[in-house]
Amino acid sequence: MQAFTRLDGRAAPLSLANIDTDQIIPKQFLKTVEREGLGKGLFFDFRFDPAGNEIADFVLNRPEYKGSSVLIAGDNFGCGSSREHAPWALMDFGIMCVISTSFADIFNNNCFNNGLLPVVLAADEVAVLMDEAKGGNHMVSVDLEAQTVVSPSGKTFSFQIDPVRKAKMLKGLDAIGETLQHATDIDVFESKRAIGQPWLEN
Repeated sequence: MQAFTRLDGRAAPLSLANIDTDQIIPKQFLKTVEREGLGKGLFFDFRFDPAGNEIADFVLNRPEYKGSSVLIAGDNFGCGSSREHAPWALMDFGIMCVISTSFADIFNNNCFNNGLLPVVLAADEVAVLMDEAKGGNHMVSVDLEAQTVVSPSGKTFSFQIDPVRKAKMLKGLDAIGETLQHATDIDVFESKRAIGQPWLEN
C-alpha cells in the first residue's frame, strides 16, 4: 500500500448526500478482482448518458476538475453494500482523499485498508470547502501528520483520526504489510513447529 503523508491536489465538489457504493461503482464492474481499470466505472451513471456519452456538467467531467485527487462529498458517503471495489475505483481514477461529514462504516474501513484517506469534518467546514472548490481556485492540502486540511483560500481545518490507522497510513501498511513486519518471528515459529511437529508439514 502506498504511504499517505501529505496531498496537495485539486478538489472536486460533489454535494450529493447518501452516495452509495453502487453509485460509486455500479454492479456491472464487479466482475473483476483486479484494481486497475476500475476508474472507468467510477460514478458511471453520473458521468455518462445511456448512449455512453459524457455528461458535460457532471463535476468530474468538467475541465477544471480533471485530475482531481480530493473529493469533497455530501453526508453519509459510501453507504450501501460492502464492496471493496468502491475505494479501488476512486483510487484508480486518481482520488486519494474523500472529505465528508460522515462515512458508512464498512466503506470507511475499506478506505483505510487500501490507502484512501477518509477525512471527517464538521458540516460547516465541509460547506466552506465545498463552496471554495466551486470557485476559481480548486487546490487544497491534506496533511495526515498534522491532521489538517487547508482550503483554497488558506483556511485550516483539523480532523481526528484513530492513531493506529494514522500510523499505518503514514507507513503504507495494509494488513499484509503489517503482518510482514513480524516475518522473522513467523519464520522462527514455523521452523520450531517443523522440528517439534513434523507431521504438520505433510
